[in-house]
Amino acid sequence: MGVATTVRPDGVAEVVIDAPPVNALTVQGWYDLADAITTAGRDRQVRAVVLRAAGRGFNAGVDIKELQRTEGFDALLGANRGCFAAFAAVYECEVPVVAAVHGFCLGGGIGLAGNADIIVASEDATFGLPEVDQGALGAATHLARLVPQHLMRAMVYTCRTATAAQLHAYGSVLEVVPREELRDAALRVAGRIAGKDPLVIRRAKESLNGIDPVDVKRSYRFEQGFTFELSLAGAGDRHRDAFVSGREGHA
Repeated sequence: MGVATTVRPDGVAEVVIDAPPVNALTVQGWYDLADAITTAGRDRQVRAVVLRAAGRGFNAGVDIKELQRTEGFDALLGANRGCFAAFAAVYECEVPVVAAVHGFCLGGGIGLAGNADIIVASEDATFGLPEVDQGALGAATHLARLVPQHLMRAMVYTCRTATAAQLHAYGSVLEVVPREELRDAALRVAGRIAGKDPLVIRRAKESLNGIDPVDVKRSYRFEQGFTFELSLAGAGDRHRDAFVSGREGHA
């Protein structure tokens, strides 16, 4: 369990998140994911990366229980820096990253998918930012890469989700497929990239990042500052305690 990488003969690396029950990652988990993606991109045998997950959904963000059982702000700071590292690793990976999204893609999952080069999703995939309900902010930077501006704002304020079909209509999801076909579909897209001249593809990734209209790292870091502010004001703990209590009450 955790994060595992397999490099296929065609030059596609599969990076798989497996952190039951909902793939909400601990501080160390976010850093492990960042390291796995960065390492895959630096491997000269790798020509594309598929980022996917096992279990019920793609990613449910940070492990809130870890935050609440840790005294002080060390876990919060670690989670924010770990998320920053993982999102940046996807964006800066030296080869294109194809995110294969199924089930829920929430919070940190939006940061991962939003920074991927290509998204393939299953029919049951939903995308959202529940941060406001948890007394936090962040990853609107990445959600804005997936949906139009006004819908992004509505999703942040109301914590509503969007479907894979909606994102496909916006052009941010390349393909929507039955869940059982998701892995094959993502590998097929990545394999097509891997069949190109690897030198050209690596330079293409670098050039596309260079012309991006938004500095995603700086923009996300700006958002994180408000999460720190909300935590200092007590809102973060209040909402996270309610979340954990609610979960335990339904366990």
